[in-house]
Amino acid sequence: MEVPTVKDFQWKRLAPLPSRRVYCSLLETGGQVYAIGGCDDNGVPMDCFEVYSPEADQWTALPPLPTARAGVAVTALGKRIMVIGGVGASQLPLKVVEMYNIDEGKWKKRSALREAAMGISVTAKGDLAKVAAECMGLSHGVCRVPFLLDYRVYAAGGMGLDLRPHNHLQHYDMLKDMWVSLAHMPTPRYAATSFLRGSKIYVLGGRQSKYAVNAFEVFDIETRSWTKFPNIPCKRAFSSFVTLDDRLYSLGGLRQGRLYRQPKFLRTMDVFDMEQGGWLKMERSFFLKKRRADFVAGSLSGRVIVAGGLDVDALVFEQIQVNKAPKMRCRTYRAHNWISPYMSSPSHIEMILTEKEQIVPKPEEEVAQKKKISQKKLQKQKLMARE
Repeated sequence: MEVPTVKDFQWKRLAPLPSRRVYCSLLETGGQVYAIGGCDDNGVPMDCFEVYSPEADQWTALPPLPTARAGVAVTALGKRIMVIGGVGASQLPLKVVEMYNIDEGKWKKRSALREAAMGISVTAKGDLAKVAAECMGLSHGVCRVPFLLDYRVYAAGGMGLDLRPHNHLQHYDMLKDMWVSLAHMPTPRYAATSFLRGSKIYVLGGRQSKYAVNAFEVFDIETRSWTKFPNIPCKRAFSSFVTLDDRLYSLGGLRQGRLYRQPKFLRTMDVFDMEQGGWLKMERSFFLKKRRADFVAGSLSGRVIVAGGLDVDALVFEQIQVNKAPKMRCRTYRAHNWISPYMSSPSHIEMILTEKEQIVPKPEEEVAQKKKISQKKLQKQKLMARE
């Protein structure tokens, strides 16, 4: 495959969302982009539901969500959009599941989750199937009704009402409208990244409370069993994962601080070879050019693309940069953006499509004073530890 040059990519400003919001979930299906829910300026969950048409460059309002919520997990099942969990008006996780039929323009409640949860990671798989009741009349052994797609949605992890991470793995049978519990994940977590490859579901990263998880586990749909893969080399939060061909890319993120270690934004790029089953040792020349976390990433025309995020000074990125990696045949692009931490999969990008004010750094004197206070606290902690 011929990899395009940098000049083949251009950024273009598109029509803004009709209203300001955060924790809005975006989903692309059928060549259109759907914006689902979110929170307003006061942190109140919204029921807004709009579709963006690239041809007309405009947003169109659709029937609102039956249940206002934010930070939902979403997936497309043919011409249906499934909305799972999230945070409701009570600021608590939900177990409500609703489905929108694109052709009919109507919402319909589906079987609820077994437990309320937010930060769920979802993947979906469709198989050709025949509904037995419709295939009773056979002519020369041939079914006279068209084949139907039996979609199965797999929901991994999440955080419940008690704020504890879940180790649940459930699958939703679209034809039977029911959730079935599968083998528990070895590592409980929420806000993980998952993707489907063949008959296997790969689950990476996530968080337990405020702490990052570097577990990498794979569920085999056929044997219904979990396998632990080598952990992500560096434990970090708010990183992004991208799959491209037979490789998985773990990008950037925030290494959390400890008693004697300050938090640190990273520009690390770790690569997992799915054929060899191990993480490759990467040279620093392949790393991101800027340290960043809480950004969006994806692949396009054989390249890995990174957009937005926060840097060391907690500023929103505005510039576009290119990181050349000739051996890997990929480059990295970045531009101004802001995202939600509840990304359910590499192909599920959640953004706040609104302008945000940058955080102004404190004067040098205030920063210096803060460093002095931090050093005093550190000395006090050392003395207490000795006692």
